[in-house]
Amino acid sequence: MKVALVHDWLNGMRGGEKVLEVLCELYPEADIFTLLYEPTKVSEIIQKHKVVTSFIQKLPLAKKIYRHYLPLFPAAVEQFDLRAYELVISSSHCVAKGVITSPGTRHICYCHTPMRYAWEQYHEYFPEQQLGLFKRYFIPWAMSRLRLWDAATAIRVDAYLANSRHVAARIRKYYQRGAVVVNPPVDAARFSPRREAGEYYLVVSALVPYKRIDRAIEACNRLRAPLQIVGDGPERERLQRLAGPTVKFFPTATPTDLAEKYSRCQAFLFPGEEDFGITPLEAMASGRPVIAYGIGGARETVVEGKTGVFFPEPTAESLMQAMEKAGKIKWDAAVIRRRAMDFDRPVFKQKLAKAIRTCLSAGSAQGKKK
Repeated sequence: MKVALVHDWLNGMRGGEKVLEVLCELYPEADIFTLLYEPTKVSEIIQKHKVVTSFIQKLPLAKKIYRHYLPLFPAAVEQFDLRAYELVISSSHCVAKGVITSPGTRHICYCHTPMRYAWEQYHEYFPEQQLGLFKRYFIPWAMSRLRLWDAATAIRVDAYLANSRHVAARIRKYYQRGAVVVNPPVDAARFSPRREAGEYYLVVSALVPYKRIDRAIEACNRLRAPLQIVGDGPERERLQRLAGPTVKFFPTATPTDLAEKYSRCQAFLFPGEEDFGITPLEAMASGRPVIAYGIGGARETVVEGKTGVFFPEPTAESLMQAMEKAGKIKWDAAVIRRRAMDFDRPVFKQKLAKAIRTCLSAGSAQGKKK
């Protein structure tokens, strides 16, 4: 079976790219199609595959400002020629699911989320009071067209896999489709617990609006608690202006340094609503508790009182109360790590392969009935 893997863009190794890595292992001969590709920023597992890029790759300053070309993404992904492939697996959080396949091709989408900025988190990404005159008129028009395209192309997928129950519900809401849940992996072997008490709070995240890193900064400013933030993104300058003297930023970190930061933190802060969340699992694999906003994917990984605590309101005050509560609990690092092992990479690989086989069998049976 000739297989194509479609991924939105490849310029870093985040949760979606870890899923793609496993797909690359399952299909070592597969070709990869993506809007934008920076080879030095992805793993060797991905680099070994033939990668086909879109015209976005050749646009001016695409590697730096690719997000500004969002209105062009649908046209770019539809230009991929997938006629030679019997199976297409899209790894999609933006437009990858919208590829056009032949009638005889089976298309399975591993959906990390329907586009957040096009749907329920539109106002968080594009607050009207922060938009200039041109953007105030252009962005609503562009996003309306993008929503129409996103909903219309949902039927191009034969079967959906979702990374969480939270995302499966959103797929049902916006695409009117069911989805099988296969939680994404954590590389538990990369992390190990320490016996020493933690020294600071930790955030590991892309610095984008919906992550609500500002909430963690405000809480630590007010508590005068040490906070380390690992990650970069368009929100960095704004967040640095908000940060007090106890907050430190680390735009990059090597895998070794990151594992060390996880193991030495007092607790991991997860202040926004997430589709699933790999970073809390990395913290738990390091034996450290998670303090998370009690909505979304965190509910599917964090166990209240055993591996972390939730804060119920989307405010810095609610987060501060949860931090104080977590500080009074005697945490068992071994128990916390065991919970993370339920999502270990080998477990995910086995579940993903089984889910794909089931989708292919269902498609074959449906074809025979016709």
